Formats: sequence, C-alpha cells, structure tokens
Amino acid sequence: MELYRSPYEAYPFLCDADEDLRCDFELLTDEMAGRTGLLAATVDDPALKAELLWLCELIYHMNPTLRTRLTVTEEEKDRLVQAALRLKGQSDGRCQLFVLTQGCPAACQAHLLRVQGKQAVRMLYRWMHRGNQVPPLLVDLANLLSGYFFYLALCLNQAAGVDEVPYESRNYTV
Repeated sequence: MELYRSPYEAYPFLCDADEDLRCDFELLTDEMAGRTGLLAATVDDPALKAELLWLCELIYHMNPTLRTRLTVTEEEKDRLVQAALRLKGQSDGRCQLFVLTQGCPAACQAHLLRVQGKQAVRMLYRWMHRGNQVPPLLVDLANLLSGYFFYLALCLNQAAGVDEVPYESRNYTV
C-alpha cells in the first residue's frame, strides 16, 4: 500500500511508521511546551512566569533529541533540580501520599504537565526497548519535569488558598 502524503502536511514526520516513536515524542514535548506557556500566561508572579518560560524553552530543546542530538546541558538539569527542590520545600506538608488533581486552574494545568512528564519517560523507555539509545540526561529531565510540575501544583493551590484533597487508593494501600 502506498502511503498518501498530503501537500499540506503539518510536520514532515507525521507519516513515520508506528514503531518509530520519535515523532510521537516530538508531538508530546511540543504539547508540553504549549501547556507550559499556557500555564505561564496564568501566573502573576514574574519570577515564576520567567521560570516557566525557561522550562518551555528547555522542553523545546529536549524535543528533537531522539532524531538529532541532545543539546540540553547538565547545568540546565541542575537548575531544574534546584527549582524542583525549592518547590518541594515550599509545599512541605501539603501532600503525604496522593492527592486528587484538583484545585485552582493553574494547579490543574500543572498536574496535566506532571502526567505528560511521565508519558515522556514512558515513551523514552519504549524507544529504548526497541533497541535505541537514549541519553540518560534526557530520561532524568523528563522525570524531573514530572516532579517539578507536581510540586508546582501544590504550591499554586497553596497560594490560591485551596486545600489538597487526599486520595486513598482502594488498590494500593500503604
């Protein structure tokens, strides 16, 4: 079967074969960057807005890594680690185990980004299971983004005066 290629194709790699996850990773990180920009548009704090725009750019730098090369640095990873640790400290005591993904709109957006960070990690592992190399730094960054956005959601709810709603799983008991 010959594959039809539209002359209006939005991105040249959309026709990649199912087993080639590079375009899927690029689309996921493109959406993450877009959601990060949307989140930045909703916050008033200039420092947080600047940090989110930095993350937006970082995510875009991660985007083509599977197809080209890694251009994100260890220094950028260290900056993300510090940002996540700062948010974790600021949200100390707000979450013991699990919380419902609710609250102010900005926190809900951060929770969606948290999940997309995990999706990126899962996609990277799927790419590795197919026999491809992935820079460990890229895996670390995707994991760190998920943690960063989780702690950010807690901080955003705290700033908005919204209490976290604990979630107790019926399946996973501690």
